[in-house]
Amino acid sequence: MAMYVVLGKFTDQGIKDAPNLRQRVQENMQRGQQLGLKVHGWYLTMGRYDFVVVAEGPDDETMAAQALGVAGRGGSRTETLRAFTLDEVDAITQKMG
Repeated sequence: MAMYVVLGKFTDQGIKDAPNLRQRVQENMQRGQQLGLKVHGWYLTMGRYDFVVVAEGPDDETMAAQALGVAGRGGSRTETLRAFTLDEVDAITQKMG
């Protein structure tokens, strides 16, 4: 399965609903599990982004479906990064010749 790092920022609507953050996160993680994602961690962060999610999924399309579903709720905006393990990097660099 592919690894992903999701960087997120809360919208004004999302901040207003901060008291229900745990519930919203759990609902999003449950939806992701139904799609076949495995969430390794959800972290509230300080700095440029409000939260970071580390997740594993079967393919980019599944991760995109999750991102669209979360965005559709209006509480956050995300940027999803595909993350490669060192073994995957070895395979990539071997293709370089």
